[in-house]
Amino acid sequence: MTKIEINGASLAYDDAGSGSPVVLLHAGIADRRMWRAQVPVLAERHRVIAVDLRGYGDSELPPHAFAHHDDVAGLLDALELPRAALVGCSFGGAVAIDTALAHPERVASLALFGTAVSGNEWSEEANDLWDELVGETDPEDLAASAAGEVRFWVVGPGRRPADVDPELIRFAEEMDRRALASELTLSAVDMTELDPPAVGRLGELRVPVLVTAGAADVPDIGRLADRIAAEAPGAVRLPDVPDAGHLLPLERPDAVNAALLDFLR
Repeated sequence: MTKIEINGASLAYDDAGSGSPVVLLHAGIADRRMWRAQVPVLAERHRVIAVDLRGYGDSELPPHAFAHHDDVAGLLDALELPRAALVGCSFGGAVAIDTALAHPERVASLALFGTAVSGNEWSEEANDLWDELVGETDPEDLAASAAGEVRFWVVGPGRRPADVDPELIRFAEEMDRRALASELTLSAVDMTELDPPAVGRLGELRVPVLVTAGAADVPDIGRLADRIAAEAPGAVRLPDVPDAGHLLPLERPDAVNAALLDFLR
């Protein structure tokens, strides 16, 4: 792990390999460790940078207002990288898209797995699924909140916890407890959102885009992948990854690694 000062805060990242740069951006329920199966494989051909977004994992909490997409550009500046491919999952995918819109000259391509999109509003179906699968949780009970989020996102609405590797559930809950604690602190700091948000600007993306989702993920995520593929001019929509929920890079690393190596080539 290395730390570097970006926009007034220290960001933690892993840096492996050499070649064309690839930056990995984690989900909001995780940290850079979710890419542990991708880093060694990609590093055989690329310089791979897996970063903890500000306030998450081993990165510092922000001292002042900030924007995650500006932090990504600041990281590229600090590492003297003119451009990089951005790979994102969930919230990390939203940050990747925002970076491509706010700093288009810095992004060579986007690979998006189960991505969120800034400005998107979740459907009533998603809200009803949350009520059905999770219900009310005490936000101060991090263990219960993490268990609920992992049930919703990692297991997904069409599977039971017994259908999923218990080690994946354990690791996801451990990462999410840490992420939830970070988000409680982050909520007290002003975060600058992309304005206007990405959901109405997907047609402005002018780089190659790879997008897919887990077949067991919440239906809204698959619909977002379809929308990106329909609206971003350079987008390719891969079929959903079978028997995979929201953290598909962790759950189905072979499929994700094969897709990434082919796309980044």
